[in-house]
Formats: sequence, C-alpha cells, structure tokens
Amino acid sequence: MPTVEELYRNYGILADATEQVGQHKDAYQVILDGVKGGTKEKRLAAQFIPKFFKHFPELADSAINAQLDLCEDEDVSIRRQAIKELPQFATGENLPRVADILTQLLQTDDSAEFNLVNNALLSIFKMDAKGTLGGLFSQILQGEDIVRERAIKFLSTKLKTLPDEVLTKEVEELILTESKKVLEDVTGEEFVLFMKILSGLKSLQTVSGRQQLVELVAEQADLEQTFNPSDPDCVDRLLQCTRQAVPLFSKNVHSTRFVTYFCEQVLPNLGTLTTPVEGLDIQLEVLKLLAEMSSFCGDMEKLETNLRKLFDKLLEYMPLPPEEAENGENAGNEEPKLQFSYVECLLYSFHQLGRKLPDFLTAKLNAEKLKDFKIRLQYFARGLQVYIRQLRLALQGKTGEALKTEEVRVLDLFHIPPSYKSTVTLSWKPVQKVEIGQKRASEDTTSGSPAKKSSAGPKRDARQIYNPPSGKYSSNLGNFNYGERFRLGTSNMRD
Repeated sequence: MPTVEELYRNYGILADATEQVGQHKDAYQVILDGVKGGTKEKRLAAQFIPKFFKHFPELADSAINAQLDLCEDEDVSIRRQAIKELPQFATGENLPRVADILTQLLQTDDSAEFNLVNNALLSIFKMDAKGTLGGLFSQILQGEDIVRERAIKFLSTKLKTLPDEVLTKEVEELILTESKKVLEDVTGEEFVLFMKILSGLKSLQTVSGRQQLVELVAEQADLEQTFNPSDPDCVDRLLQCTRQAVPLFSKNVHSTRFVTYFCEQVLPNLGTLTTPVEGLDIQLEVLKLLAEMSSFCGDMEKLETNLRKLFDKLLEYMPLPPEEAENGENAGNEEPKLQFSYVECLLYSFHQLGRKLPDFLTAKLNAEKLKDFKIRLQYFARGLQVYIRQLRLALQGKTGEALKTEEVRVLDLFHIPPSYKSTVTLSWKPVQKVEIGQKRASEDTTSGSPAKKSSAGPKRDARQIYNPPSGKYSSNLGNFNYGERFRLGTSNMRD
C-alpha cells in the first residue's frame, strides 16, 4: 500500500507529464492502490483517481471500481469526496454506468451525501440526458425498492429544473417511452408521480399530447374491464386514474370514454362501492368526478342510455314531497333528508349531457314521468331555498353575496320545454373571473394544462401488486410501505 508521500510523488509525475501522461501507467496504478491505505491515503486517492482517469482508458474499470470502494467507505468525509468526483468518470460509454451507480447511491440516509448524489446526477444529465436516463430507468425497472422510489421522485422533482437545451424533444420522447414500460406495473403513488413527470413535458402540453396522456390514463384505469364495486382496489384505482385525467380534459380533449364508463358501470353500483380510504364519502367522490368530466364530453354513442341512467340515479336523490294527512300535517313521521351535494353533481352532469339531446325530457318520457320529475324538482328547490335562508341567518353580519345566486341553479329545468342554457359553476370549484378585454387561451394552442400484458421488466412483487385481467396497475394505491433499506454493496453497483 502506498504512503501519503508516494501518492504525492506519483501525482507529481502525472501532473508534470502533460501530454505524455498516458505513458506513466505505473504511476497511476500506485494512485489506484491508495484506496487500500488509511484515511489520509484514501482521501488523496478520491481526488487523484478522477483527475487522471481519462488518460488511462485501459484502466477504466479498475479506476471506477476503486472510486466505488471509496463511495462505500465507513468514513463519511471519504464517501462524500468520492461521490462529489463521480461525474468526472462520466465520459463516453461510461456515462450510463455512472448514472446507474449514482442512482443506486440515492438510497443513502446521509442528507449531505444525498444532496451530492442529486447534484452529480444533474451534472451528468446536462452532459448526456439520454445516457443518464438509461441509468435511472434501469434502476427504476430492475433496482431495489428504495432506489426505485427515490429515482422516480428525482425525475418528478428535477426534470422541471432542466433547461430546454437539455430536455429536447428527442429526450422527452425517450422519457415517455421508458415511462410506459414502468407504468405496466406501478403502485398508485408511483402512477401519480409519473403523471406529474409526463404532464410536465413540453411536448405533451399540446392538444395531441394531452390526448396521449388521457389514453395512457384510460389504459391504467382498465376501462375495457367490467367494474367490480365490491373490490376496494378496483374502486380506488379508478378514482386515482380519473383524478389524473380530469385536468387534461378540454373542449378538444374529450372525457367521453370516462363518462360513459361511469354512467354504464359505476352509477348503477353507486350504493355498493367500497373504498380502502377511511372517512371518504366514496359516492360523493364519484359524483364529483363525473360532474367535472361531464362538460367535456364529445359525441357519445350511447347518449340516450347514459342520460337515462343519470336521470334514474338523480330521481333516487330527489324524493317526492311527503303526503299530507287530512289535517294538513305530514302523514309520515319526518320529511325526507335532502342530499344537496349528491343532487348538485347529478343535476350538473345531467344538464351538461342534456345539452346534446335537448328533447330527452319531452320526446322520450311520457307526460306522467316528466310531471313526476317536476314535482320532485320543485320540492327540492323549496328545500334548497329553506336551506339558503337558514344559512343566511347563520351568516348574518358576514359577507355572503354569492349565496344570492345559488337558488337559480335548478331553474333551467323548470322551463317548458326544459332549457340547458345556463352556465353553472360547481360549488367546490373556484369561480373564474375574466377581465374585460382579456382573451381566453385557445385550446388549440400549446397550453400549460394540469393541470397507463406482459411486463418489460421484473414485476414489483413486494408491492402487493394489483393484477387485473390485462395487467398494469398495482393495489394499495398510495398506501404502500416500502421494504427495509439495504446497505449498498460494491457488487450491486458493478453488476
């Protein structure tokens, strides 16, 4: 093992050799042997090895392995120095390997080391984005769980910080291609992160790009499969996917496929839905998503059928007024409880789809059916007015101007024939104010909106995978507890 003095002497030989440095292979070998010495020798080796690395291609493997030994040293200062110098080894065909190594090093629990690894990855990303992505996705597809998790989070947080000259269209296409491989087998949390990654790519923020993302989400949601309302994972998967799809919809990117699926398969089973999320009103969550999607429907093959399913479900939450006894009092023990939020969602969805078939309530339903609906609607409207008066009393002395307009929301359907002209803002959505003279952004241009077989890689068996008939989406969405972290071994990084 060389001493500190021998390391300095051989460093001097290499430094003084200038253009003939490659002729002093023995001197470089002495520096490589420094990794076997004590603390001082290792610190020097961590600095000297990368400095002359490019001059000795025949010793490249030995040099990289020596530096990796230092990256795993027990002395934290040696590890940090070795990690900091790793980008100097990212030349030519060595770059993907260095990216792979750095990705594995993301598992460190030392915050300073973790920051060094992130900075080193960003540094080589700017040298060769495609090569760096090769190393990152290699570990995402085949690496240990903790490495996979942190590599995905690295992409979701760091890609947006890279300049346009790094994230070229070709690089973004590679990200999309590799992401599709990963999405064949993901947990719910991973799916959300990948949607964040992909929706941030500039090439996917056009109308055609958003359409690609919607198709990806639809594939993950398994809309071709029969919906199982008693399977919490099936329900949760559909909700997770739909939440990711909603921000992508526009007048040119239609929600028709999702709305049809909700009307045909989810609404008839609304009362039997199960969810693993404690405290979630699953029925209201479904109805809210349906309402948000309904205004972006395109042409729908089964429009009349879907309207009928919506209408029937709406009637379930809009009771007839209680019958009166001879003395004028209610014959029943109590008046029906009105589900304002449920009815708001269903009325809005029905109103949006009804625009496309305005004679649905008049031409397709007999007079008694329409009369029944208006009685229910009138009774519900009276209940809404009572509720608003009570709310105003509770808010006396406070600003509540918005309440003045709430009672007109259901009046469209009182018209003869029913009208679908009103513009309604859902109660849980913020009101969008447009200044006079301000033009709305065209949906046909690139916009900043946002705001899924057989696996190409190994299955994530440790993740309690959801395995629908066609594969793709893992179970326990967002609640996965990753396994214990393992200590990084030299053999892991060299394979």
